[in-house]
Amino acid sequence: MAFSGPDRLHYEVVDVFAPRPYAGNPLAVVFDADRLSTEQCQALAFEFHLSETSFLCAPEDPTADYRVRIFTPFAELPFAGHPSVGAAHTLVRTGRLPAGRLRQECGVGVLEVTVDDAGATLSGGSPTVEPGPDPAALAAALGLETADLTGTPVHVAGCGLPFAFLAVRTGAVDRARPDQAALDLLGVGEGVSVLSWDAGSCTAYARVFAADLRWGEDPATGSAALGTGVWLVAAGLVDPDGTSDYTIGQGEALGRPSVLRCTVTAAAGRAAAATVTGAVVPVAAGTIRVPG
Repeated sequence: MAFSGPDRLHYEVVDVFAPRPYAGNPLAVVFDADRLSTEQCQALAFEFHLSETSFLCAPEDPTADYRVRIFTPFAELPFAGHPSVGAAHTLVRTGRLPAGRLRQECGVGVLEVTVDDAGATLSGGSPTVEPGPDPAALAAALGLETADLTGTPVHVAGCGLPFAFLAVRTGAVDRARPDQAALDLLGVGEGVSVLSWDAGSCTAYARVFAADLRWGEDPATGSAALGTGVWLVAAGLVDPDGTSDYTIGQGEALGRPSVLRCTVTAAAGRAAAATVTGAVVPVAAGTIRVPG
């Protein structure tokens, strides 16, 4: 049985973008974290040692419903997708907030998250896109060959966190082996998404290597899924006007299959907004000691 006391905090562990338990991307969610310092949050995130931990606090912005601070084991992030989706869904499931449209305050401002029976839908920040490194150089940094490329330009794109997107042929995604030093030299934002795109089904199969994980692989990356929509528009792979649906499969190589259902809205060939939706499955709950 979990121990309790004034120096303890309640937490849950949930799997985000998960079709079942022990799939998707695991997330620790810590409740009532207002009194924690940055150093204490960092210590707890290191203790959980998951890719991210969400710390739930009262909002400082009067237009927000709650505030979340997001930490990897090594650093605080201004925004991330699966910690936002998992935090919002957990607040609703545990009865702390009603279902529907929530306003989440985080390091990039106030974002909308909608929670319903299907999971949670996150609207990212303002889309950004810029040219990325030479595709052949990025492929080489990922252990791939020029012959693996599709001829699609690399863009660094995002809706809060920018990622580089490298399109490769079917079958090449699983051969990617990142070279940390080579990737560091290329300056590719928060990470790299290596993906194959099926235009017929509007589906991408992706692997994402994150800079904040020192180019380790992430099983499901909501922020990269949002950026994928921005990249799809910039690359001319979806309609330049209106809203397009797309689905991303990720995490297979790690044994944690993930499904991220997305939309991107474009006008005149430029992304204006994106969303990512996923299921959230609770797997553990307890209390943890507040660091001294």
